[in-house]
Amino acid sequence: MDKQPIGVFDSGVGGLTVLRELIRRLPQEDFLYVADQAHAPYGPRPLEEVRRFGFGIADFLLARGAQPIVIACNAISAAALRPLREAHPRTLFVGMEPAIKPAAEDSRSGVIGVIATEATFQGELFASVVSRYGGGGKVVTQTMPGLVERIEAGETEGPALESYLRGRLQPLLAEGIDELVLGCTHYPFVARALQNVAGPDVRIIDPSPAVARQTEQVLADRKPPAAGGKGTVLAFTSGGPETLRRFIQSRLQEDFPVRRVAWSGDGRLLETQDQA
Repeated sequence: MDKQPIGVFDSGVGGLTVLRELIRRLPQEDFLYVADQAHAPYGPRPLEEVRRFGFGIADFLLARGAQPIVIACNAISAAALRPLREAHPRTLFVGMEPAIKPAAEDSRSGVIGVIATEATFQGELFASVVSRYGGGGKVVTQTMPGLVERIEAGETEGPALESYLRGRLQPLLAEGIDELVLGCTHYPFVARALQNVAGPDVRIIDPSPAVARQTEQVLADRKPPAAGGKGTVLAFTSGGPETLRRFIQSRLQEDFPVRRVAWSGDGRLLETQDQA
């Protein structure tokens, strides 16, 4: 890569929803993407463990010159965004936060639904966002156990998935939500199924485009735009490179190389010889 790459990372394939929007807005930029699929999902894990993973991946990207770094994972943003900014004050970190603000502004019923993982709801970030932007409305939340695993396995549509979603969304729909905030970057991959279950009167909010716009603004403020031409993308996974590459091909309609990384005993992420 000739240009300083933008780093993007997640526990798995969810961050690809953010990467997709970044490529659309910044096609001339180079990207490094890291998926820690060996440890996915992060949502049920303790925040301290998620924080350690976040620091390990950030160090991996920093060693490769990434700037800025987009934390395309709500769980890591909740656990590690502030500590990473404090530990690396010269690095630009763009994190995820649930899109409570636009949901509150547009809600007709005043009832907003948020679906996310346990780690996201446990972090200080979520409470802060609700306090700042929830307004006088009601915010109702729901975890989606098992959904990340389904998406990682490639299940993004079908009757079985919609049956599962119907059971998890029913308490939110019973509250009268008309806005559904996706608080996990994996969830946009099942947005169509969510809409089928929620019905046409519920607006589903995917934060990925907003994060891509924020990243574009950060770049405009800090460095000149990259020269014309199409940038490159290189992905890394602690899981199976060929599995991730097939997912990228089928869901993003993109084809870029995927290499394998592995965790060392001292918490470092190291590149191996495996690639797809």
